[in-house]
Amino acid sequence: MTIDQQSVSLDPRDPDFVQDPYPFYAELRARCPVFRWKEYGHWCFAGYDDVGALLRDRRFGRQILHLATREELGWPETPAHLAPFYQFEEHSLLEIEPPLHTRLRGFINPSFLPRQIERLRPDVERLSHELVDRFAGQKSTDLIASFAEPVPVMVIARFLGVPDNMAPQILAWSHDMVAMYQARRDRAVEDRAVAATVAFSAYMRGLLAERRATPGEDFLSQLLTARDDNGKALTEDELVTTAILLLNAGHEATVHSLGNGVQALLRHGRACDFLADPVRCSEEMLRFDTPLHMFKRYALQDLEYGGLSLRKGDQIGLLLASANRDEEKFPSATGFLPARHPNPHVSFGAGIHFCIGAPLARLEMQTALRVLFERLPDLRLDSPARYRDTWHFHALESLAVAF
Repeated sequence: MTIDQQSVSLDPRDPDFVQDPYPFYAELRARCPVFRWKEYGHWCFAGYDDVGALLRDRRFGRQILHLATREELGWPETPAHLAPFYQFEEHSLLEIEPPLHTRLRGFINPSFLPRQIERLRPDVERLSHELVDRFAGQKSTDLIASFAEPVPVMVIARFLGVPDNMAPQILAWSHDMVAMYQARRDRAVEDRAVAATVAFSAYMRGLLAERRATPGEDFLSQLLTARDDNGKALTEDELVTTAILLLNAGHEATVHSLGNGVQALLRHGRACDFLADPVRCSEEMLRFDTPLHMFKRYALQDLEYGGLSLRKGDQIGLLLASANRDEEKFPSATGFLPARHPNPHVSFGAGIHFCIGAPLARLEMQTALRVLFERLPDLRLDSPARYRDTWHFHALESLAVAF
């Protein structure tokens, strides 16, 4: 990494950075907390106060083309081969702003309130026991494949009404689509993402047709009959994108939270530390090694922030993982403290784009890991783990454990 005033050159695929970005973040916070990242071409913010403020600043948003044309912004036209992917994204809750965002979130939010999600706890506990039963007699396992992946993907699939046997295919489609946001994007990655988007959308349209013919108690059936304040239903495209978004976002980050969290605990503590306070320990796992390291936003107008002048359409990067290790906000920030309190991490974001699935992710972590550590109190790391070359999604390739 080289720092020249407010310009930083840092290859997001540098192996040292991929495996342990936190020393780099610490140097950035100390020397250049607001910087222009040469490899990305936009301004980034590494400190907790800036990240928290900008997540809530309504002068920034997740989209800009509702306020300016590509020509005005100096952007090239979308390549033809990517059209299916970005047409799908046009209806994504993650990528739109009010009033569309407010309308769409209104369909989803009531079912993701903590009191509603709490009803899923017995199902998560039962599933966790079933998964542990499969490998408990083996004395070792790859915990990502045997536990961290199936728990969240099966929970969100069952919640929406997707058959269990589709879980492996959902994982494959999701991985290919999410790869569009990784540093190592190329034409092959783009082609796989488009193919996954087309196939996943076709599958979801078929499943929605089945639910129209034979409604059930699942969330897809509820979405089909839901109406907004004006009595309007979701369009077919909105239904497809929303269902796929919930399936993708409902498991992708939680898989990595479980894997990263277990590794952190086993490197810095013991199973009994989690069992002593599952809520606080889960929050510390989310802070200490969060899966999503950068969240991007656009300036919706010409503006000034902290002496930095930004033009309408300029993109910024908010380094969530760096903010979570800011010593000015978190005493002993580099330490893993299972009972840390308070713990105002920004792993779920903030503002209007605060993660709608946060209550579900928290319930899954608290419940699944309690079962895991109760069943396997001697769980330990069996070999060093490596992170995938997928920054800014910080995720383990595998997690070999013994017990």
